[in-house]
Amino acid sequence: MTRWKLTVEYHGGPYAGWQRQDNGPSIQQCIEEAVFRFCGEETRVHGSGRTDAGVHALGQVAHVDIEKKTDAYTVREALNAHMREEQVVVTQAHAVSEDFHARVSAVERSYLYRILNRRPRPALDAGRIWHVPLPLDADAMHNAAQVLVGQHDFTSFRAAMCQAKSPERTLDELRVARLGEEIHIHARARSFLHHQIRNFAGTLELVGSGKWTADDVAAALAARDRAAAGPTAPPDGLYLVSVKYPDIGAG
Repeated sequence: MTRWKLTVEYHGGPYAGWQRQDNGPSIQQCIEEAVFRFCGEETRVHGSGRTDAGVHALGQVAHVDIEKKTDAYTVREALNAHMREEQVVVTQAHAVSEDFHARVSAVERSYLYRILNRRPRPALDAGRIWHVPLPLDADAMHNAAQVLVGQHDFTSFRAAMCQAKSPERTLDELRVARLGEEIHIHARARSFLHHQIRNFAGTLELVGSGKWTADDVAAALAARDRAAAGPTAPPDGLYLVSVKYPDIGAG
């Protein structure tokens, strides 16, 4: 048996999220079914994290154990052939040791949140970006975001259904920058709470529109109350960019 580390890219729009569930197709299910069609084995694909419905990935990482003797090129090509009708692609496959675990072994996750900040709605990027038609001040958003960097109780920025045992997390980076008509929010940490980045984005949009200041963000953080922070931004703009592991680099 060989454990395969998979790097996966997907458009989250057609799916009910990463994890298998009863209310629609999932990315996990899609890959598991592709593995079965490839080698006839019932397997469980483990991801580095559970992205929500509508959330995308440039570099999600997963692992799967396959008994069939094969090679990395064949694994990648076979899975992609069996997912050719899906919006899911395996970009890399690597054989790894049996103690590697896509979720547990991860030491850092990086996300990007995209905002289209112009009056006209998106055409080509519909479903892949949050459209905010009124002008936003990206510099003010970045300055306010620095209040959130570091180790904090992020109760104000976690979803009510978050299953994490503790609301404390260490946020290594939260950076906001304008690139033409887009505003990008980059977040980096070992792990995140459910909806944490989308709640960051919804809160920082209030700052960018002039409704809030950095002091308001600090007050929301200190309140440790979800109702004190801004709204949850839509999933369309969120991308899991990469996952890092010790020794074997980025996913």
